Amino acid sequence: MMGWSEKDIPSQHGKRVIVTGTGGLGFQAARALTAKGADVVLAGRNPDKGTKALARIRAITPDAKITFERLDLASLASVSAFAGRMSDDGRPLDLLINNAGVAIVPKRQETQDGFELQIGTNHIGHFALTMRLMPLLLKARAPRVVSLSSNMHKRGTINFDDLQLARKYSPAGAYGQSKLATLMFALELDTQMKQQGLPVISAAAHPGIARTDLMNNGPAGQPVLQAVSHLIERIVGQSAAEGALPLLRAATDPAVRGGEYFGPAGCTEAKGAPELVQASPKAKDAAARRRLWQVSVRLTGTEMPIPA
Repeated sequence: MMGWSEKDIPSQHGKRVIVTGTGGLGFQAARALTAKGADVVLAGRNPDKGTKALARIRAITPDAKITFERLDLASLASVSAFAGRMSDDGRPLDLLINNAGVAIVPKRQETQDGFELQIGTNHIGHFALTMRLMPLLLKARAPRVVSLSSNMHKRGTINFDDLQLARKYSPAGAYGQSKLATLMFALELDTQMKQQGLPVISAAAHPGIARTDLMNNGPAGQPVLQAVSHLIERIVGQSAAEGALPLLRAATDPAVRGGEYFGPAGCTEAKGAPELVQASPKAKDAAARRRLWQVSVRLTGTEMPIPA
């Protein structure tokens, strides 16, 4: 029996989708969803990359409904401006895919708002984006939010006493913290939606080891890390299209009810068809998730909109 594939994605006609990140997994998710009829907004920092991604998708699906919008997740002002533009026409938002990210930044960097770059981009920026777009999600019939974590979340720790890692920074530690935060957010969002009786489904996914340009998304100056990463990806990893399948299953499988975490089915979760996988005990810690939520609200100046 074959595993879940793009052929299993149901029709997305009539659905409005936002995907963050124009390369790698974001590109593949947007490509697959437009092929199924979705109206996709591809959001990213670099207009040139965005324009090229749109051209590639239209070469595959000439009638693709897809546009590019600039979004810098390392800037809360950019997040707010993007959400404002998306709200201009008042159209419901059916699906938000929080995919964009940076990884293994060798030296500590900060976002425009003073957050450590990896948690600032991967978690805090997406938290703010989700809260800003929540009114549009709540207008949709069956809204869904999917957040991209990583198997490295299992090595992460939320350093509540030094969340920005100002005292002690390591590239992998910062990445693990950011991806643990991403998964905790996805699980807590689903919990809060259910507690409030709201229709938004929140799920998460990780790509295993996929051949993407993630290592190129942070600051320059890490050619050795990039070379090692690309070698590992070639030897034990899978393509970006295959790596996007857990994300796409979390986003489109009608059986998803919220709180699920998808990843490759292989024993090491490096590659394979997308299946349900286990989050770490740290990610399931309800008290820590609530604490992270409260910290994120304070840092972003956003909170869950309460429907009238």
